[in-house]
Amino acid sequence: MIARVQPLTRTRSVRGLYDYRLREDQDGVEIGTLLRVPFGARSTVGVVVALAERSELPDERLAEPERVLPDGIAPDLVELAEWMAAEYCSTPARALALVLAPGAQRRRTTRRRTRPAPQRYEIGAASATPPELTAAQRSALGPVLQALAGGRGERFLLQGVTGSGKTEVYLQAVAATLAQRRSAIVLVPEIALTPQVLWRFQARFGDVVAVMHSALGHGERYDEWLRLARGEARVCVGPRSAVFAPLADVGLIIIDEEHESSYKHEGDPRYDARNVAERRARDHGAVLLAGSATPRPESVRLLRRLRLPERIDRRALPPVEVLDMRGQHHPLHPDVRMALADLRRDGGKAIMLLNRRGWSNFLTCRSCGRVWMCPECEVALVLHARGVMACHHCGHQEPIPQRCPSCTSVALARHGAGTERVQQELSGALGGDGFPVLRLDADSVSLSDRARILERFASAPSGLLVGTQMVAKGHDFPDVTLGVVLDADQTLRFPDFRAEARTFALITQLAGRAGRGGAGRVLVQTLAPEARAIAFAARHDADGFISDELHRREALGYPPFSTLIRIVCSAAEAEPTRTLAAVLRRRIAAPTAAVLGPAPLFRLRGRHRTQLVVKAGERAAAIAAIGSAVDDLAATASKLAVSVSVDVDAQ
Repeated sequence: MIARVQPLTRTRSVRGLYDYRLREDQDGVEIGTLLRVPFGARSTVGVVVALAERSELPDERLAEPERVLPDGIAPDLVELAEWMAAEYCSTPARALALVLAPGAQRRRTTRRRTRPAPQRYEIGAASATPPELTAAQRSALGPVLQALAGGRGERFLLQGVTGSGKTEVYLQAVAATLAQRRSAIVLVPEIALTPQVLWRFQARFGDVVAVMHSALGHGERYDEWLRLARGEARVCVGPRSAVFAPLADVGLIIIDEEHESSYKHEGDPRYDARNVAERRARDHGAVLLAGSATPRPESVRLLRRLRLPERIDRRALPPVEVLDMRGQHHPLHPDVRMALADLRRDGGKAIMLLNRRGWSNFLTCRSCGRVWMCPECEVALVLHARGVMACHHCGHQEPIPQRCPSCTSVALARHGAGTERVQQELSGALGGDGFPVLRLDADSVSLSDRARILERFASAPSGLLVGTQMVAKGHDFPDVTLGVVLDADQTLRFPDFRAEARTFALITQLAGRAGRGGAGRVLVQTLAPEARAIAFAARHDADGFISDELHRREALGYPPFSTLIRIVCSAAEAEPTRTLAAVLRRRIAAPTAAVLGPAPLFRLRGRHRTQLVVKAGERAAAIAAIGSAVDDLAATASKLAVSVSVDVDAQ
């Protein structure tokens, strides 16, 4: 018997399957089995993707696998990886590496570890008994249950205002799936930032729930993977990588907060977990249920919409006041300062969003105009309170200077404010006496500690939580009465056609954190009070914004009415990137696609970059043309020392 093996190599220039002759003691090898095989002058791990009676090569030229490794891949995941490699213009080896068991390429034997007790989160309250659903929840759940009962792999979008009870709909859909002896996957943007969701699933279903996320140790991740593979756990909750959970007979895949950009993977292959979930649901005949208060226009157009138009207790959404910052010199509007003072006096809670971390945006010399830039990236360094300037792209750090090295002037100016500065200044003005001013951003804590900050804020009788977009991600704090957005138009200034949708979602999601247990109020500071996204968010008008946004995108030919694909060539020197990008442009044969560029990108992590953007009307044809062109030029790219990355559905 011949095993056709895909070696797990990273290089794009090594392509194709390799045949190996199986020994008699290796008759248990099947599709998805992991093998250690000789490969050139070394040995490597490979995945069996096909079996054959004979090879085109003579028998004496075939090597034998060195040994069979444990923890192989289910055949459906092998097929999914092959689809991902083609869909995202990557390689089968890179895609297969994503679906392996944790540590599979290093593990030599199967060893059952002692599994620690599941992590529990003591935030809020949950009930092992389902509550009675509202009429809106029953109406939304009905079509999902019908699709599950009928075995129809339908696709739904659950659009519900913040606090409308989407999670309970998810829970009862999972319960129905388990009753049919099928399994479920629940995707969340980030486990550490959505502890209530995880806790409610654990409280309702117990040890049938497995958790997969990066904050777990290698052993813990492997234990959870093994429980899923053995069928001991039948519900997997986790961020985007949980879409590859080794579950058999998947009946339901849920995508919570489906608008979140964190579902897009930054490495190669640059997959979108929402699209992969849709593909896996189709392969299993499973129901796909995506949910959000601010769904993407793409999802609204493509999925069957179910609605939860009111909060669970019929409590009104908080009023949103837009505060014009034009002409204001203090970073906080007078109305915000007054609201915070009242909150401090009355012992309430507030969440403040500023989507910019650090102390100040950048540092300049008032005498000669010098701006301190990252030596590895063409971006300004961000000042931090600990006395350093840092690059938020590559991590480079250096001390904040006392004088300008160019002109020796000591007249240095700090521009803008980030979450560190806001927290420190408000701590001085409001903090103490049982009123903590906490900060939640990528600089404040490690991933594993973020849930502890949320627990501290939840348990405090009063206080203020300041942070980046993390503070708007699905948290449920009934005693928060005030929400504040600073510099709301910041995201509008990004050169991205999704900028308005992201701004709308950010304001709406933050507004949804206030007034869940009583009266609430939201204050939005902006230099652009008439901006479309801000005006719609202030009215809580998601339908109006989505309709308007779809019309705009159709007129301009943006997704979902086209597919955008970005190709980036990077190298130590600029010229090779321009050369290869120009050749790629000539090689891309897609008649219905417009190829824009080559155009330079800012230097990143010491590498020069040139990009092409392909705007395609026919998605499959464009992906195939780009994949073919990149593969054909792999050897040329290697000679020029140029790395090529392809980003389908670029964010």
